[in-house]
Amino acid sequence: MRALSVRQLSSRIFSLVLLVFFFFVPFRVGAEGIIKKDEVLKLERCVEIALKKQPNIIAAMKAVNINQSRVGQAKANYYPQIDLSSGYSKSSPFSSASSRSSDEYSSGVSLTQNIYDFGKTATRVDIQRLNLDSSRVDLENVSDQVVFNVKQGYYRLLQSKRNRDVAEEAVRQFKKHLEQAKGFYEVGTKPKFDVTKAEVDLSNAKLNLIKAENAIRVARVILSNAMGVTDAPEYSLVDNLTFVRYDITFEDMLKRAYRQRADLTSILIKKKAAEASIEMSKKDYYPTLSGNAAYGRVGERFPLEDIWNVGMTVTFPLFSGFSTGYQVEEAIANLNLLKANEEALRQGILLEVQQAYLNLQEASERIFTAEMTVRQAEENLELANGRYAAGVGNPIEVTDAEVSLINSKTTYIQALYDYRIAQASIEKAVGIR
Repeated sequence: MRALSVRQLSSRIFSLVLLVFFFFVPFRVGAEGIIKKDEVLKLERCVEIALKKQPNIIAAMKAVNINQSRVGQAKANYYPQIDLSSGYSKSSPFSSASSRSSDEYSSGVSLTQNIYDFGKTATRVDIQRLNLDSSRVDLENVSDQVVFNVKQGYYRLLQSKRNRDVAEEAVRQFKKHLEQAKGFYEVGTKPKFDVTKAEVDLSNAKLNLIKAENAIRVARVILSNAMGVTDAPEYSLVDNLTFVRYDITFEDMLKRAYRQRADLTSILIKKKAAEASIEMSKKDYYPTLSGNAAYGRVGERFPLEDIWNVGMTVTFPLFSGFSTGYQVEEAIANLNLLKANEEALRQGILLEVQQAYLNLQEASERIFTAEMTVRQAEENLELANGRYAAGVGNPIEVTDAEVSLINSKTTYIQALYDYRIAQASIEKAVGIR
């Protein structure tokens, strides 16, 4: 029995859990049965739903089932092949001198057993087992991508809701400013321009609020699709977009990525299968030994005569049109292709880890700067409103201060989102769920 690495063992356990759930939980369960109307979802709950309902995961499970069947097919040559036959034929000579025809009946059972094929069957079984291991790791890789998509959709929806809150606050501020402008205009201390300017600002703020509301609807559709529940009822999310420092070094990230990435593990298993395929192709040069036995009854009339035979057959391939040689070349080329793909994947992992790490650092720095900018913009707006209320300010000054605050808050929310996405990208790049 082959020893399993920790990675292979954990992959098999994970795949088994998903397969068991898939077979014991009805597939066509409506979204209402999983998500209740107005349910408040945490990120972990969204991930749990996606791992149950996402079609890509279900497809990957089916691929595991296919490879399990192929292992059984490869083992079939270990067992005897038994055939049952029955026949009837009628014959008559062409010569007109004789019109005698004859009937012949036959029935029988035959058995063929592979005795020795230089390990070809065993190698074929090993290859299919490796393919099964690879498909299980591919299932894990698909799950990792689904989890990342859910995280991205989850944080995007939170970002959209916070942007909507900023847009609503802007509408309230511009309404307040419009009321002030109308009050000053009515008592004759401010010109009509102030009222018109405040009305335009309020209209623009309402347009931005409409866009923000639509962004929420789009983000909700994207998240529902990522979870595999496109017909989900209305739900809300727990807001965890706040900044929580994620401490990890680049060197640790890269080591863990090379050790834990499911796609890299899959290609390493496929390399082993390709190496075994080369050996199996070479075994076509060698003979095979098989045993056979048959029993039957034949004759022109009943009762039929009994016949039987027992024997052994040695098959030695003398010439197959160079087919075996080409198969060996194909297997070698396939192995070299996988080696090149492995190197490309390792470089891609390095790039992905570097980008995620740099994005995390950059987003972290932006958060602190954007937070300070928000405080400064709030103070600036307070001063502008105070000056206008005292009659010494102008509407353009208030508008500029309000726009500056909106932009700074939006930038701060964007930085929080980017940090969370960078963290999710790191976890995907490293292979952490």
